[in-house]
Amino acid sequence: MTPYYIHADLDAFYASVEQLDHPEYRGKPVIVGGLPGDRRSVVSAASYEARNYGVHSAMPIVRAYELCPAGIYLRGNMRRYREKSAEVMGIFSDFSPEVRQISIDEAFLDITGTQGLFGPPPEIARKLKEAVRGKTGLTVSLGLASNRYVAKIASGMSKPDGTYIVPPGGEEPFMCSLPVAKIWGAGKKAQEQFKKYGLKTGADIHRLSRETLSHIFGKAFCLFLYRAVRGEAAASFEDARGTHSMSVERTFPYDVYDEFTIETELFALCQTIMFRLLDGHWQSRTVFIKIRYHDFSTISAQESLPRPVHTINELFEHLSDLFRRKYQSGRGIRLIGGGLANLETGKAAHQGELFDTGNEKERNLEQCILEINKKFPSAALKKGRSWLVDTTSLTKRVSLNNICVTNGDKSTSNHE
Repeated sequence: MTPYYIHADLDAFYASVEQLDHPEYRGKPVIVGGLPGDRRSVVSAASYEARNYGVHSAMPIVRAYELCPAGIYLRGNMRRYREKSAEVMGIFSDFSPEVRQISIDEAFLDITGTQGLFGPPPEIARKLKEAVRGKTGLTVSLGLASNRYVAKIASGMSKPDGTYIVPPGGEEPFMCSLPVAKIWGAGKKAQEQFKKYGLKTGADIHRLSRETLSHIFGKAFCLFLYRAVRGEAAASFEDARGTHSMSVERTFPYDVYDEFTIETELFALCQTIMFRLLDGHWQSRTVFIKIRYHDFSTISAQESLPRPVHTINELFEHLSDLFRRKYQSGRGIRLIGGGLANLETGKAAHQGELFDTGNEKERNLEQCILEINKKFPSAALKKGRSWLVDTTSLTKRVSLNNICVTNGDKSTSNHE
């Protein structure tokens, strides 16, 4: 059976949510990320009307204002965006037993073998788009291909609100036809090298030998390019281990140097991982982390623990420790990821602890949060970073003040 994947990318997500909630913004340039006077802010999202002025994500707000002084500038509402994201991901789950969310506004769906339920891939794409629009008011662009990497690029070929299908066997011609700017994972420095050596399309790269590519780009990026232009599936973090794993990754729109920002994102990944673990009734004692730098060089590490990870707090402590040990200080990070390997059924026997560390109470609370979110997706319960406690303390306190509750446009949170 030929594998088939959909990459779903919500169109100008933050800006689209604002236009959905504020009809007076529709048809106007909306820029989310900061106000014109915020000197250090960058654009998180720009509506397509704003993009017509040259405004794009990761651009300094100051520059965006120069290009589009008449735009509507907003700092944004992450609680609302998470709520709408949860709605969309729930719809995705109706179409695929395997949904891999890679950011707040995009996900991969494995639709292999679902044709008997929903029809051929083009029909699945049509039904998926109609469901998202009908239930959330948002539009989504889809890319369909036999591997995730090609599907990711395909989803950007007909934005907004489009569908692009790369048929099985068409991956290599598709990649060779692309301008090098469309090669996902080839950042600013790689683009400079492409220009220096006169490489304009995927076909230009395809003609080069691996030795030549290695000489120009180095060993790490050489292998990636060699496989990418041939339309081959990029080796995933889980596949490298050859074990049943679950992981989440976040690709930043620009290089990130601030460690607090990185660890905040790592904490968000831990929440996603642990809720999936609880929902699937799994357990694991093997944690792993992935760090990709601006030049595409990647470091990964894993660690086996004496007992299974039980809580978000516990997973974050282990992953942040791995991060601090492996991160090369001062280098810009383009992607951060983490996960659990060697998954076992949650019914597997494991040795109990001699003393109650409070983990059972935390785990039960996280299970409650999971059940509430499954029953009421708009609740969007989350744990904030202030939940983290000193594990050396004799007492752990569980406080509902540390839970962020979102209900429609009304939000309450003492700690975010």
